[in-house]
Amino acid sequence: MSLYSEAEKIYKALGVDVDAAFRRVADIPVSIHCWQGDDVKGFENSGSLDGGIAVTGNYPGCARTPEELRNDIDKVLSLVPGAKRLNVHAIYAESDGGKIERNNITAANFKNWMAWSKANNVPLDFNPTFFAHPMAADGFTLSNADPAIRKYWVEHGIACRKIAAEFGKAQGGACITNFWAPDGFKDTPVDREAPRARLKQSLDEIFAVEVDEQYDRDALECKLFGIGAESCTIGSHEFYMSYAMKNNKMVCLDAGHFHPTEVISDKISSVLLFADELLLHVSRGVRWDSDHVVILNDELYAIAQEILRHNYDKRVHIGLDYFDASINRIGAWAVGARAMQKALLAAALEPTQLLKEVEAAGDNTSRLALLEDCKNLPFGAMWQAYCEYCKVPGEGWIKQVKDYEKEVLSKR
Repeated sequence: MSLYSEAEKIYKALGVDVDAAFRRVADIPVSIHCWQGDDVKGFENSGSLDGGIAVTGNYPGCARTPEELRNDIDKVLSLVPGAKRLNVHAIYAESDGGKIERNNITAANFKNWMAWSKANNVPLDFNPTFFAHPMAADGFTLSNADPAIRKYWVEHGIACRKIAAEFGKAQGGACITNFWAPDGFKDTPVDREAPRARLKQSLDEIFAVEVDEQYDRDALECKLFGIGAESCTIGSHEFYMSYAMKNNKMVCLDAGHFHPTEVISDKISSVLLFADELLLHVSRGVRWDSDHVVILNDELYAIAQEILRHNYDKRVHIGLDYFDASINRIGAWAVGARAMQKALLAAALEPTQLLKEVEAAGDNTSRLALLEDCKNLPFGAMWQAYCEYCKVPGEGWIKQVKDYEKEVLSKR
């Protein structure tokens, strides 16, 4: 008898329908970020990274052109099971070699991404880029005290929502547009209210321009602090949570944007008692928002458990957000995306109904014992079978990455 058959019997004895778990997880889209492939450089050549963003390492093979980046993404998608989306930043606009300002970008600058999306049946998500630009040199964009600079970034935000709506129309379903701005003070400010009032005004102006919510869904992403904005981040958790709830926008919770002792898994059910939807940026901070490659650790597993235990599959939008240039970028991409899928599968295979029953009965001893026993379940056999179900490699996939490095990346 195969390892899978033996494993299936063990899960079945706990009341778990393995086939149903496979189908459920395969239908949960994970939005994979484009910027792991080129170290968040984009294609507009407007300046070096700023806004508290730093990419460490210089591993050979970085994508240099849109075509190379899309080819790399194709390779990653072939290694990752389950439904996928692609998250694109505004700096990945293409202008046929010319120069275009961010407040003037249109869907035409993303026609190649839209064509790729259609050809691969992978829907797109989108992000305005409020960093790495001369107009963001002082660390302030939407909350800038200079009305001209603030106007520029408001126009950028409006342009991005219109682009997202065009994405949504083309793909026949909403594009999620996530707003994050790095605005903040390195040292302690006297007046915290004024820049936050300006940020609110800017967002009001951006969202006053109507787009069809059938095609564009807006999210707002908070942050505890950034490099160069350690003492006061204008877009704090309280600011964006309040703004989102009042204005019917999604909150985006990033796993690296809170205090190191905080986890976003504990926030999911609280938010969804009051909001219809929630966006996640799944990352791995080590001591700070360092955007390490996602791995199957306790917090990732807890995130997946919260989503599936409460049937939030259709209300939580999962996106990845990390960038590591110290290792093979394709491998980094695949490790993180596969880890997210592993966490979702492990959560789907949990005997949740049994656990809820003993908890409701007040039998906390059995709850603890069952949770510990679940750690010994034969998950490896299930993961291998799930990969086969999704027609992607289970074991040995890293060889494909190394072959791609030898045949493609090493020649760049």
